[in-house]
Amino acid sequence: MVKALNEALRRSLSEDDRTLVLGEDVGVLGGVFRVTDGLQAEFGDKRVFDTPLAEAAIAGVSLGLALAGWRPVAEMQFDGFSYPALDQVISHVAKYRYRSRGRQTVPIVIRIPFAGGIGAAEHHSESPEAYYAHTAGLKVVAPSTPIDAYDLLRASIADPDPVIFFEPKSRYWSKEEGDLDGASALPIGKARVLREGSDCTVIAYGAMVARSLAAAHAAAARGTELEVLDLRTLVPLDLDALAASVRRTGRAVVVHEAPLTAGFGAEVVARLMEDAFDYLEAPVLRVTGYDTPYPPATIESHYLPSVERILDAVDRVTNY
Repeated sequence: MVKALNEALRRSLSEDDRTLVLGEDVGVLGGVFRVTDGLQAEFGDKRVFDTPLAEAAIAGVSLGLALAGWRPVAEMQFDGFSYPALDQVISHVAKYRYRSRGRQTVPIVIRIPFAGGIGAAEHHSESPEAYYAHTAGLKVVAPSTPIDAYDLLRASIADPDPVIFFEPKSRYWSKEEGDLDGASALPIGKARVLREGSDCTVIAYGAMVARSLAAAHAAAARGTELEVLDLRTLVPLDLDALAASVRRTGRAVVVHEAPLTAGFGAEVVARLMEDAFDYLEAPVLRVTGYDTPYPPATIESHYLPSVERILDAVDRVTNY
């Protein structure tokens, strides 16, 4: 996934001189996770440049650049570091097109490595997607595979609206075979069924898609066929794909790493109640992180949704 994201940035920089990449250590170092590796050497320090350790400034400068005609791609080094920029993102980045009555586009991408599973320290493994998804004016995406990360980042950079681009850290080293810019590319706002099934739909995004697929494989060994739906985009949410899958299976389990209360899964459950209530054979269940701050790395495996926890939820809805 790291290489796919790097190639998406490289091609976007090559094709449009207005594209810029900025953030903490994105230049000489090539990013903490090496997503921007080699880009400054290729495109120069006027288009790929390091910033001070000031996330509010990164977001504010990106807005100014966008208003001046550039297409900035800003990186927040870690999920937990993005909070100082929330004032700029919520108060200005998200609202500027609305404020200008549509006359001023805001083509900003804010890349945020997010979620856990890498044994990191405090503030390095958080899942803040609900903050951004609740903020009107932002698009929010979260890929789960390398090629989809490439496709979504390319689409995000080309989009006229601000996009919050969540990169699942534990999937940075995942591998996938296929063609970039292939016919299978889906736009922002479209979900994808990665595995068809008849007994229950498991809905996930980011790193939890792979875990849901693993759960589906384990369930199949005991005769339960799970459909796995990768949301890909949280805003705009693909309500048609969501409802269509659950209407087929009659049951649903939603999986994400963020805490349970007011997590994005609550929005998914609410939409299913509105759009597929007559088709549901059981309550929709959520498998999530717990309502605690993210734990130390030594015990994060107990916090993250596991295959066993997903299968337990599936058993409860299929035996309801």
